[in-house]
Amino acid sequence: MLEPSLRKKVLRAQKNEITEHRIYSRLASASGNEAHRKILLELAGEELAHYRFFRELTGAEVSSDAFKAVFYIFLSRVFGLNFGLKLMERDEDIAGDAYEKLKVISPKIEQIILDEEKHEHELLELIDEERLKYAGSIVLGLNDALVELTGALAGFTLAIRNTGIIAVVGLITGIAASMSMAASEYISTKHEGGEKNPLKSGVYTGIAYVGTVFLLILPYLLFKNIFLCLGITIANALLVIFIFTFYISVAKDLDFRKRFLEMAGLSVSVAAVNFFIGLLIRNIFGLDI
Repeated sequence: MLEPSLRKKVLRAQKNEITEHRIYSRLASASGNEAHRKILLELAGEELAHYRFFRELTGAEVSSDAFKAVFYIFLSRVFGLNFGLKLMERDEDIAGDAYEKLKVISPKIEQIILDEEKHEHELLELIDEERLKYAGSIVLGLNDALVELTGALAGFTLAIRNTGIIAVVGLITGIAASMSMAASEYISTKHEGGEKNPLKSGVYTGIAYVGTVFLLILPYLLFKNIFLCLGITIANALLVIFIFTFYISVAKDLDFRKRFLEMAGLSVSVAAVNFFIGLLIRNIFGLDI
């Protein structure tokens, strides 16, 4: 018999296993990729085996967590299997001390630990999604737009001091730069060769750039206070960096903190430098707009 506190933890793990079995099964049935479907079915089978093992220990049937299942199925379908499933697998089923206690009761727990590691480090790595192949192109578009346009808008804010004009100038600058970046990425990918489609690479870069441009310029279209607009623009830039860095760090198993601080620091630093350059230019040329 399991002691009450340990049984409670095992029941929670048991519920988690049947929930993940349901998630993998549903995603497998909806997958149009045969290789992905086989991987998902294998994962679903392992989760069901784990559930049955825990059921033997607790002597109880438990139902799946409907909300968690819907949530991770939604994430996986919208943002990709790599992101949704790796985020899900980050959850720990049972604390380390509970595993140690279960080892005394049944040596089978060792296999479950190995299976969980296999999920994270082997099987999920076999899921090859197109969107991650072009992550570099998206990062290029986002990074250039965030660094260049945030800096430019900071400079425009001090030099021009008219939100309408700043929005128009920023929009023209951003769209022109996005076309240039998309063309550069197309040419670069074409010359490199490899699996990536040059046209898709260029399109991903251009879309990422243009989307970021509109988000950064939006405050200047909605408000009249130039400093409020600049503050919201920088906040929007940091939000974009946070969201995309988190996505990439989960989907590709990268260090989130390091990448976020690096990109955020670069964008804010460039904005600060251009802010004072804008002030200097305004004073030198005697602008009064």
